[in-house]
Amino acid sequence: MTTMGIVSTGTYFPDTYITAEEIAELSGLPEWVVKEKLGIERKFVADPGIHPNEMAAHAARKAIKKAGIDPLDIDVVLGTTEEWREYLLWTTAIDLAHEIGAKNAWGLDVHTRCATTIAALKLAKGLMADDPAIDTILIGGGYATSHFIDFKDVNTSFLFNIGAGAGAMIVKRDWSKNQVLGMHLIADGSMSRHVIVPASGSLQHPTDAAVDGGDFKFRLVEPEAMKTRLGEVSIDNWLACTDKSLKTSGNKSDGSAYTRADIDFLNMSLVKPSAHREMLGHLGLTEQQSVYMSSIGHIGEQDAIVNIEAGIEQGRLNSGDTMAIIAAGIGYVWAGAIVQWGAAK
Repeated sequence: MTTMGIVSTGTYFPDTYITAEEIAELSGLPEWVVKEKLGIERKFVADPGIHPNEMAAHAARKAIKKAGIDPLDIDVVLGTTEEWREYLLWTTAIDLAHEIGAKNAWGLDVHTRCATTIAALKLAKGLMADDPAIDTILIGGGYATSHFIDFKDVNTSFLFNIGAGAGAMIVKRDWSKNQVLGMHLIADGSMSRHVIVPASGSLQHPTDAAVDGGDFKFRLVEPEAMKTRLGEVSIDNWLACTDKSLKTSGNKSDGSAYTRADIDFLNMSLVKPSAHREMLGHLGLTEQQSVYMSSIGHIGEQDAIVNIEAGIEQGRLNSGDTMAIIAAGIGYVWAGAIVQWGAAK
């Protein structure tokens, strides 16, 4: 069985941000709703002076430096830079590899919205299992999707926390620490066209008129249908991903199987506070066994990396902890992963 561990991480955030007070003013929502219901104190937003894959390179260099490796040792780059990036029809992973000096690496872009980091971990482990020559993989990308938020459209208020930044991690075969164990993803295509940017592709180009009309922003096509469906399945799907990931994580050092009772730290993509608390409750965890990044914002798939660094900095993620990573992406997809942080349990 192929084993894989997280060697290091790196993050990057622009200097530009917006506060809860400013969001309230732009949206017409009360400030207390922005803070308490949406969970936003402030969030980083895209800076026109620095672009998504450029931010990814900054985060990747930090991860490489912390790992103490030569970029030439990287075999594969799995690019998680979102589709809103420097150019269309462009492979960001190859550009990222070039920018960081990973001249021996080939690259592949991975996209399943905010669940992409978990999907990339699954792909990385599969690549290592398939090819013994693949030893070191960089997973990383930039995120500037805050460009697509229209604060005047309250139907999309669940997206108001979307921000900007970048994350990266180095994973290695047979790394004895921070081992990535089981992973699982669930998709529900019935909602695949519920959240879209209408004028952004072959069906409708972003003409001047379309942009002026607001169609180059996120829109919720069927608000009630999507909200109803999410309410019915989201928590159950997150729990199913967690349980399946635990089941496929193998056994602990004492020979027993992993269960929910083993989870010490919840690494959850940024959602509204009530959903975060609900997941903690289902897993029997306290708020001290997680982080909630209300002053950074939702950096899409990079939340998983942001939360690892915040968990360590805040003393909430420690060696010996079993970490559950969960995320969801519009489309709709839910994902879970179990990581044994530090030494094996």
